[in-house]
Amino acid sequence: MSSSRPQFVYDDACGFCTWVARFVAARSDVELVGFSELSPDQRARLPADYDACAHLLVDGTVRSCGRAIEAAVARAYPSLAPVFAALRRLPGYPHLRETAYRWGANHRGLFGRFLSREPRR
Repeated sequence: MSSSRPQFVYDDACGFCTWVARFVAARSDVELVGFSELSPDQRARLPADYDACAHLLVDGTVRSCGRAIEAAVARAYPSLAPVFAALRRLPGYPHLRETAYRWGANHRGLFGRFLSREPRR
């Protein structure tokens, strides 16, 4: 039983991050929570370096960085959940997922220039 809507926590000062968050929210049941809007309870659930990446809070679970994006995409596109489950069983996939996440995060300024509009449904 879910106690509340899943919360996607992101850097709301980042254009690309905001675009990604809105993309996910437009296609799923997540509630968006920007870093600037975190409550003390939400912040306490996050890692100390929470501002280094996005997070998905679902009940008592916190998923961070690439795992958060993966889980959020699976919520937006449920047909991908089994694909992600299979990928997680492959050796090296978690490292590849996090490396891809970090690369995207490190280039978010570039992506943000191209994604200034609201995501389409």
